Amino acid sequence: MTQPKTKLPIDDIIPEVVASLKARPSLVIEAPPGAGKTTRVPPALLDIVSGDVIVLEPRRIAARLSARRVAWELGEDVGGLVGYQVRFEDVTGQRTSLRFVTEGVLTRRLLTDPLLNGVDAVVLDEFHERHLDGDLALALLKRLQKKRPELRVVVMSATLDAGPIASYLDASPVLRSEGRMFPVEVRHLPYSPAPLQVQVRNAVSMLLKDGRLGQSGHTLVFLPGAAEIRRAMRECESIVQQTGVTLLPLHGDLTPAEQDRAITPSRQRKVIFATNVAESSITVDGVTAVIDSGLARIASYSPWTGLPTLEIGRISKASAKQRAGRAGRTGPGVVLRLYPEADYTQRPDHDLPEIMRSDLSQMCLALRAANIDNADEMDWLDAPPDAALRSAGTLLDQLGAHGDVASQMARLPLSPRLARIVLEANRRGVGEDGCKVAAFLTAAARTSQADLLSAIEAKLDSRTQQVLQQIRRIARPTLQTTHDDHALLISVLAGFPDRVAKRRTNDQVLLFGGASAELIEGGSNSEFLLALDIEDRREKPLPLVRMSARVEPEWLIDLFPELIRETNKLEWNREGERVDAVSALRYGDVVLQESTGVPSDSAAATEVLVEKALEAGIERFVDRESFEELQTRIEFAGLAQPDVASTLREVAEGLRSFTALKEAAGSFLRLFEGKVDQQALQRRSPVAVRLQGGKQTRIHYERGKPPWISSRLQDFFGMKETPRIGRDDTPVVVHLLAPNKRAVQTTTDLADFGRGSIRV
Repeated sequence: MTQPKTKLPIDDIIPEVVASLKARPSLVIEAPPGAGKTTRVPPALLDIVSGDVIVLEPRRIAARLSARRVAWELGEDVGGLVGYQVRFEDVTGQRTSLRFVTEGVLTRRLLTDPLLNGVDAVVLDEFHERHLDGDLALALLKRLQKKRPELRVVVMSATLDAGPIASYLDASPVLRSEGRMFPVEVRHLPYSPAPLQVQVRNAVSMLLKDGRLGQSGHTLVFLPGAAEIRRAMRECESIVQQTGVTLLPLHGDLTPAEQDRAITPSRQRKVIFATNVAESSITVDGVTAVIDSGLARIASYSPWTGLPTLEIGRISKASAKQRAGRAGRTGPGVVLRLYPEADYTQRPDHDLPEIMRSDLSQMCLALRAANIDNADEMDWLDAPPDAALRSAGTLLDQLGAHGDVASQMARLPLSPRLARIVLEANRRGVGEDGCKVAAFLTAAARTSQADLLSAIEAKLDSRTQQVLQQIRRIARPTLQTTHDDHALLISVLAGFPDRVAKRRTNDQVLLFGGASAELIEGGSNSEFLLALDIEDRREKPLPLVRMSARVEPEWLIDLFPELIRETNKLEWNREGERVDAVSALRYGDVVLQESTGVPSDSAAATEVLVEKALEAGIERFVDRESFEELQTRIEFAGLAQPDVASTLREVAEGLRSFTALKEAAGSFLRLFEGKVDQQALQRRSPVAVRLQGGKQTRIHYERGKPPWISSRLQDFFGMKETPRIGRDDTPVVVHLLAPNKRAVQTTTDLADFGRGSIRV
């Protein structure tokens, strides 16, 4: 029996919706949360189409609850005329004509049935959230409308500007429902260093003491995720005893019964701790107060595992406004934001669409499965970045995602990496274990084990068990009669070809791309391994490998010969201080095999030797004082200094070690001096000078000092002039020595010496 319906704001425009879709195939509906668009528009379409109606929801909880609500209003059980289908769960039957599905479900349906036979209308709900699968679905539907112009496409949004979407859908009409909204007081709280759960407890206490909730109003607390919800509810337990309110969680991992407790109307005052699922996808009746943490888990992906992740981040202004609006549906409301107003003003107006910030490998896999090899062939609402497309294409190529393999991978509700593991494991006779690995990595199960095989051999938690059963039901692996760790690990490698690492020390590895990482205790103890789960750590310089698995080098050669390359290069052996020729078989930056020998290219070896010798310092190979004196002598002569490197290169010709270079370095000074004009050098900077008695005495050249000579006093008797050298006839400094060869005086004027000014 059809249930009596509460009048909702959207009901006023339902006749216009029907009339518009009878005239044109596309329509954009803009209506705020709580207007009733999700539950009233889809069933209205059943009256104007003969086939099925599919409604795309961004979240599983919204698909479940919306289907149940519409079924209840039609006097049906869910799974009859109205059903839902989400990842790993299908509650539909032969009579089901109205299906609420998550966005990825439609994408997989389009792969198996490109024309969507039997479907006459598709509704994209809450499109303002701009999920990646939603953008892909919209692009595929627009493409399909060219073949099936009668296919109705309805885009419904709460806050997104409808203009660009309407223009994208060939200038489709736009209908707006204003909804009901009572005044809402928004209050920003000052910054607090206290943990989030403590801030929530203080805010709840503040509201209850102010009497803002009345006798029946509920409080909706927006938190990033289930973990934060659990902590906040524990922190608020004391409030229950003082006020009698009921604390309830609301997030996607709860059972339907648990979700019902949170959203079902009740006279008992409730404080509902919810994720952003309650922001627009679900309406909770009776809410008069909202506490907004300003945070949400934002869809992203791990650069290490390549798997989808949710990272805590600040929400946009649009999301903050939607959260605040939840307090004004049934009467005047109040909102406490746990962040200053200055913080709010600096936030972006809207969240960046996922297609602009996410890993695109899943999307590109779907396109390949649909025989669309180039994403540029698609007409996008927002075109994806070229760099992200190239990165996704590279990964899919490494996974072998082409042709039939791509189609098989895309049909599985798994990331491309995990889908590849399941396919490879099934091919190698270990399909059930492959499903177990996929379930374990999908559910991100908590485990104390850091080695993959040990982790999956332990007892799996209930959530992982549930995911495993659903993967097995969809993948349908062949019966496995035995466990084969060898085959299973090869299958895991097939999904993570770019996560190969080589152990450097007991706790450090070199990764495929050349970076280093630390190993958590208890991981694989093999030399080569797969770094399956890597965590970036702000407080540490290196990321941490939290989960690993054994790899054998021959597997890499068998599975990925195109990634194997042989390198031959000269390397500096620090311990032996010599140049070696190193031949290596490499997988990325990971060396699988290596051999060392004598370089065949002696000229190249000489260049390396000279480079390292210059880094070590020329004084290691020649007498430093003699070299500096020669350089000073050349400088005094006003001549250009020869090139040290080229001189050293002549000495090092045919050599490859410091030992050999030091033995041959005796000729360096001779070669260095020979590179300047010898006549000019000798004329301007002679090596020695002749004294009065015919004695030759050496001229000393020191950096920062004038040239000088030294000899006994009597050697200078009779000399009227001080010896002069150089272009400017610079007088040398004379060091006069006593009989014991100790300097008694220095002078640059021997004439003064002749006048008896020198006293011993």
